[in-house]
Amino acid sequence: MSADEQHGAGRVPGRQFFFNPGPTHIPDSVLGAMHRPVIDFLAPEFIEVLTRVHERTKRVLKCSQHLLFYGTNGHGAWEGALANVFSPGNKMLMIESGHFSINWAKMAQELGLEVELLAADWRHGIPAGALEERLRSDKAHEIKGIMVVHNETATGLAHPIADIRREMDAAGHPAMLLVDTISSLASFDFRFDEWGVDLAVGGSQKGLMMITGLSFTAISERAMAASETAGITRSFVDWKQMMTVKPQRFPGTTPVHLFYGLDEALRILEAEGLDQVFARHARLAGAIRTAIAHWGEGGRSGIRVDADGPSGPVEKIELLCGDPARVSNSVTAVLTPSGIDANHFRRIALNKYNLSLGQGLGPLAGKVFRIGHLGDLNEPMVLGALATIELAMRDAGMPHRPGGAQAAIDALGRTN
Repeated sequence: MSADEQHGAGRVPGRQFFFNPGPTHIPDSVLGAMHRPVIDFLAPEFIEVLTRVHERTKRVLKCSQHLLFYGTNGHGAWEGALANVFSPGNKMLMIESGHFSINWAKMAQELGLEVELLAADWRHGIPAGALEERLRSDKAHEIKGIMVVHNETATGLAHPIADIRREMDAAGHPAMLLVDTISSLASFDFRFDEWGVDLAVGGSQKGLMMITGLSFTAISERAMAASETAGITRSFVDWKQMMTVKPQRFPGTTPVHLFYGLDEALRILEAEGLDQVFARHARLAGAIRTAIAHWGEGGRSGIRVDADGPSGPVEKIELLCGDPARVSNSVTAVLTPSGIDANHFRRIALNKYNLSLGQGLGPLAGKVFRIGHLGDLNEPMVLGALATIELAMRDAGMPHRPGGAQAAIDALGRTN
């Protein structure tokens, strides 16, 4: 049975509008850069590309310290960060924000680390001061690492990393700061050095506008030194073998074509300018939030969402993230009214209109759909997606106030 038959639909004409929160749209020139003959990964011309990708990626991370790539997705970078720096029994504190924070904590536990969850409502994140309070209570400094997802892809909630660092410093706590930048990097600002980050993990397939398959870890001098005595057994992600040559060696064959693609993607970002890239993402994200507020007639409910799901009936379509200061500029999660199956709505959008949207994850399955708005993206693409979402809402019988796409147009007219 074909994929179309499984979905209960034939081919939908035209190009698919892909608005999942990753992977994302890939520029044609990036695809073209990978469309090339095989080359020896030890050849000088490839080492030049590999070196340039390291330098360009460090500029996006705003990192002057160490950077290592893996031929894997973001989960591989998670494991590399944990396994190279910590030892079995070390205590970690995970700042809860949604599905991916829970998954990263689970991986840490499977590697033999002890993980404490700093619990939070998935709509708002931890309150200001909560981290400082917890760290001040850790008189013996048992906590060795603070883990935080900069942008929680499952909930559309962004953490203020600079504030987290300030709370760590105010508590005088020496724990290392680990940040997942997978769905934030190259979509909004990240400052590895300035914010005192020790380990940052990222991937190629979201804001960096590339296919899945490359991930990386930015590493502080302190974390690199700690890797010399870390006690978790590792092989594929072992930094020691990677650091035997510059800029790095790979365990096995280097994914040459992926580096050619990422080199071109980074060139595009540099040509636009990072500040302009961030402003574009903020502008388009604002238009999407304006449309959602219009569909739900603007207000927000007092619904709490955590690992058990929404705490009560959802009366209207609304943003999952309930804190305007923490809304993401790369992905928006949308709560659907109670009685409306978000996955049924997504199937209508896909099978009837060729619009692909992200699903709700974990306890949010069937209650949330997600709009990815990161990477290679512009106003016509966003407005087309919003208009199509409104069509699919009508077909799904989802209560909403018509005119969300026009509200987004008006918002873009003001910001442009």
